[in-house]
Amino acid sequence: MIEEKYLRPLIELAFQEDIASGDVTTEAIFQGPLTIKADFISKEDGILAGIEVIDYIISNYIPEVKLFASKKDGTKLIKGTSFAVLEGDVRKILTYERTLLNFLQRMCGVATLTNNFVQLTSHTNAKILDTRKTIPGWRYLDKLAVRIGGAQNHRFGLFDMFLIKENHIQAAGGIEEAIKQCKKYVERKNLDIKIEVEVQNLNDLKVALNYEINRIMLDNFSIEEIREAVNITGGKVELEVSGGVKLENVKEIAETGVDFISVGFITHSAKALDISLEIE
Repeated sequence: MIEEKYLRPLIELAFQEDIASGDVTTEAIFQGPLTIKADFISKEDGILAGIEVIDYIISNYIPEVKLFASKKDGTKLIKGTSFAVLEGDVRKILTYERTLLNFLQRMCGVATLTNNFVQLTSHTNAKILDTRKTIPGWRYLDKLAVRIGGAQNHRFGLFDMFLIKENHIQAAGGIEEAIKQCKKYVERKNLDIKIEVEVQNLNDLKVALNYEINRIMLDNFSIEEIREAVNITGGKVELEVSGGVKLENVKEIAETGVDFISVGFITHSAKALDISLEIE
């Protein structure tokens, strides 16, 4: 189900910045209607993400065009194959071509990279999470693409989960004080949201374990330190690893027995999947 409150402003901004008063090239060449078909072609293997968004855009903003998709979000794309067809007025298809491709390429890129991490850890119980390191304005779609790629979302924003990080702890005067203040806030506001604490070393971990919290984030721990943290925790609280996670080391991290691995890389450094729109 598409959440319009996030999507509509983004779509309208995309139209304004690219089309504005009109596509002068297309308007000059095609002065009347001409029905055509155009194929979305994947130029590399990947995971399809965003076809539901494209369907929403066309249905709500481009009624002169119809979308016929042969694949669903989450399915594999094979290099050189078509996965959807547009049919309608050539003027509309050419005018909106780049905007539609921008949405698709970004979302497919995030989903594909995410799925690479998921596949490398699928033999363990560790779950891949995203972060808030998203393109401004694109968080909803970036996080949707992460889910399509097979991972889970961490908190959406600052409002739906406590995450006590290093700077909070430093400014508050210690882990204990930061946790206490968050617990007081929960009681005062009558909230039902989780509390997570970031720790920098094993000593901080031991301090955090003295409090009833939901999750502890191990920030930039070595593999040896992660294994020791798992042993110390003994399943009392969820453990999340964060910092420096790459395709090259995520398998080894997952095999330590942690519950979650958060990966900013899947959204802040995802490469757009190469997709083209070709008129038949």
